[in-house]
Amino acid sequence: MSSDDFGSALLARTLAGISPDESPLTHKSVIPSRTASFAEWPNWVAGPVKEALVEAGVRRPWSHQVAAAEHAWAGRHVVLSTGTASGKSLAYQVPILSRMLADPRATALYLAPTKALGADQLRSVSSLLAGRKEFLHLQPCAYDGDTEPAVRQWAREHSRWIFTNPDMLHIGILGSHGRWRHFLRGLQFIVVDECHHYRGVFGSHTALVLRRLLRLARAVGADPVVIGASATSGTPGAALSRLVGAPCEEITDDGSPHGARTVALWEPGFVPEMTGENGAPVRKQAGAEAARILADLVLEGARTLCFVRSRRGVELAALSAKRILDEVDPELSSRVAAYRAGYLADDRRVLERDLADGRLLGVATTNALELGVDISGLDAIVVAGFPGTVASFWQQAGRAGRRGEGSLVVLVARDDPLDTYLVNHPEALLDKPVEATVTDPTNPYVLGPQLLCAAAEMPLKEAEVDAFGARELLEDLARQGLIRHRKAGWYVAAGVDPHGAVDIRGGIGGQVMIVDETSAQLLGTVDTGRAMSTVHPGAVHIHQGESYVVDELDLEDGLALVHPEEPDWTTSARETTVVEITEVMQEQRHGPLKVSLVRVDVTHQVIGYLRKLLTGEVLDSVELDMPPQTLSTRAVMYTIEPEALDAIGIAEVDFPGALHAAEHAAIGLLPLVATCDRWDIGGLSTNLHPDTGLPTVFVYDGYPGGAGFADRGHEAFEMWIKATRDAVSDCGCEAGCPSCVQSPKCGNGNDPLDKAAAIRVLDLILRELPDS
Repeated sequence: MSSDDFGSALLARTLAGISPDESPLTHKSVIPSRTASFAEWPNWVAGPVKEALVEAGVRRPWSHQVAAAEHAWAGRHVVLSTGTASGKSLAYQVPILSRMLADPRATALYLAPTKALGADQLRSVSSLLAGRKEFLHLQPCAYDGDTEPAVRQWAREHSRWIFTNPDMLHIGILGSHGRWRHFLRGLQFIVVDECHHYRGVFGSHTALVLRRLLRLARAVGADPVVIGASATSGTPGAALSRLVGAPCEEITDDGSPHGARTVALWEPGFVPEMTGENGAPVRKQAGAEAARILADLVLEGARTLCFVRSRRGVELAALSAKRILDEVDPELSSRVAAYRAGYLADDRRVLERDLADGRLLGVATTNALELGVDISGLDAIVVAGFPGTVASFWQQAGRAGRRGEGSLVVLVARDDPLDTYLVNHPEALLDKPVEATVTDPTNPYVLGPQLLCAAAEMPLKEAEVDAFGARELLEDLARQGLIRHRKAGWYVAAGVDPHGAVDIRGGIGGQVMIVDETSAQLLGTVDTGRAMSTVHPGAVHIHQGESYVVDELDLEDGLALVHPEEPDWTTSARETTVVEITEVMQEQRHGPLKVSLVRVDVTHQVIGYLRKLLTGEVLDSVELDMPPQTLSTRAVMYTIEPEALDAIGIAEVDFPGALHAAEHAAIGLLPLVATCDRWDIGGLSTNLHPDTGLPTVFVYDGYPGGAGFADRGHEAFEMWIKATRDAVSDCGCEAGCPSCVQSPKCGNGNDPLDKAAAIRVLDLILRELPDS
């Protein structure tokens, strides 16, 4: 069987027995195979480096590897953005190792968004160098939160290649840079791996951490080159330039081979006679459907990964697949397992080995296997729910067919507007350029704390202040007594220790510790801004696959007390929201429609929560009395004159349901145009807003100062609204469901909602926009 036919044949066997009229398949396409494009080794590659790679099986490099390595060797910042398994590591290993052999003082820093990816890349480099005396003095070493104190000290003093993450770079290296002076003086290369992950608030913080690193290195005489590696992404050169604050070259032509890939889009049907919130129909759960497909593929002997979004979902998917196999072929049940973060490292290594050598046929996993771990020879990938970005989808899909064979990829839609849209508009997934990452290093809520860190490391000069456009911000920090201006520059005030106060992952307003009161074990933390909606009394909290119920939330002491419990229900907070416009930054009028980018103050108050069965059915509503919280952020806003709504048949009494449904659907579809999750954003709709005097809809960033998502929605407003309209009208339900206009995070219990009127509102907007 040819590689072109392999995936299609697997898909046909998975669909066997399903009537064509009831088929969940909405689309199937075959991406043809691609042959390799090779290049010659550059003359500057050190002999021992070339010999080590040839011994490892790399007789000739692919064209994109050489193109990126040449830029780096010539001293130009460069990002290599190609598909999964395209050998991006070689593009930075070759110039780094060659330079280290030529210059005994040269050092390098490797940066990954996760410790697991850093550990995998360290193993890869260590394996390449093993047994070669020429490389004995390089001593590559991890330096992260899991590294023992004695090893950290040794790494600081002896290692020439440090593998770390942005968190440890910020607090452990830059925060004590005096002890790293010799390492920084020799710093030749900085690798930023999987740089498409640096987006939103995390990306904005990482951009400023990288700029602080470059600033300190240049202060001691180094001028490092940044090498970025990314899954296929939109404008990767511009994305890396925003991270490092300097121009960057980009390499996007992929010279690696891959086999034919069959991509299937799958929309589960509705469950007969089952209703959810406000009587809405309920679709079959994506996780349960994906587990059944996983079992079918294992029965066919196909080595399969099933990606599920949550740790609990991973465990349930593996368990469901095992139960199905127990009824058909019990021996196969033992060849299915779960893999996720939270397992011991030794257990994860065993699972990786068993999957790679075929002892395991099926593994349900979180995105822990999306990055880093090189597993070859997989036949199929099942993705339970769109993973949030097109880049992540292709990263997961690329795990199959990694030796050039054919493969099958199945995306199973969740009960979500974006998933509904994508499986019914395959071109938006399969033909769409991968998203450009969204970062905003000028966000004052990010820039302010980062400037304090920079000033603590080395006084800020006037030229640096002007380059950041941060004079007004620094003067405000000075009024707060946090920073002082002297002749030589800006200094952090005595007694201020800014590094520990910065959560670069984007936490809001301090941390709440989540503690199991039956064992006094610290399970984790959540930032204060999200605590009231996620660990309120009565909330179900999942930790490493285990369920807990919250007994008490003490915001003053930063403590949430929980106890172990396995309820057959989940919780979702209900909250009231008030939005006040503080500044209109941009505004466009189109007849009765006005579209604006605004600064807003959003005041939330959690007033209760819903308890829902795992099927989606609502059990009850519980009231809470929690304090209000105000968030200053950015929003995209539109207003519509009441006469225009009346003219399309929407009476004033129906304004709230129409606007509310349109708002929910737009929130669900914003990730199509901005690299965010619907949980990163919020919204409000009202038939008469006090600041506009008109029917108004807001969609805002859920982070202080904004994270760039609302800006992207404003920029791509017409595309976003058109996709929203199509998603709602394409959904097969009659009056609205979670696949179109219902939201899992609605503070008003998804009431009122008017699907038909929402479609008319969205049609009106599209008619008034000039480009439409």
